[in-house]
Amino acid sequence: MNPKEFLPHIAYDSVIFGFSGDKLKILIMEYHNTRLFALPGGFVRTNEALNDAVRRGLKERTGLDDIFLEQFYTFGDMARFKPEVMKTIMQGLNDKVPDNHWLLDRFISVAYYALIDYKQVVPRPDAISDSCTWYDVDSLPKLILDHQKIVDKALQTLRQNLDHKLTNLLPEKFTMKELQSVYEAILGEKLRRTTFQRKLLASDLLVRHEKLYNGGAHKAPFLYSFARSGGLES
Repeated sequence: MNPKEFLPHIAYDSVIFGFSGDKLKILIMEYHNTRLFALPGGFVRTNEALNDAVRRGLKERTGLDDIFLEQFYTFGDMARFKPEVMKTIMQGLNDKVPDNHWLLDRFISVAYYALIDYKQVVPRPDAISDSCTWYDVDSLPKLILDHQKIVDKALQTLRQNLDHKLTNLLPEKFTMKELQSVYEAILGEKLRRTTFQRKLLASDLLVRHEKLYNGGAHKAPFLYSFARSGGLES
């Protein structure tokens, strides 16, 4: 990469959440020939907005354009400055790495999280990675630098005001059981069914639709959709 094409000392990292039906998942990359695992990230071109750079990176890894995306924190501790890690990654690509290479400089990372429909995505590794794969949020490989802290902070942020952030993790119409499963996967705990349903039905978050007939009519659950977009960024 030509250093003149990118803003110096600024990077981004993305925590990409998906829901498999019972597990909350995160996309993780494995860098080529290194056995080093990381969040998908990248750099910002001099002629593009930060949000556009992140969306560009997400499309390269997921193929999706319309993604819930939220900036949640900026990471700049000195402890994250480990040029030897980036040097190992570049050497894994058979690159010669001079000690003054711009990628060995200190970078501050702006972190985003994304919510996407797990079933719509076939993850795509990029030119510098061997894989881009879904992992259970509670079974991640060891991540480089401070990426585990980034994941933890993203999950904490997602759990806050959770009611308004789930649109892209579920199909357009869903059952109450499916909705409760998402909540439980994100919160990491079981919820009392009657209390959960009473709370959601008393809110203005849901619109009720026809029943889902897949067996006995008396057991058919109602379908629901979200009444609004849930705070999506444009």
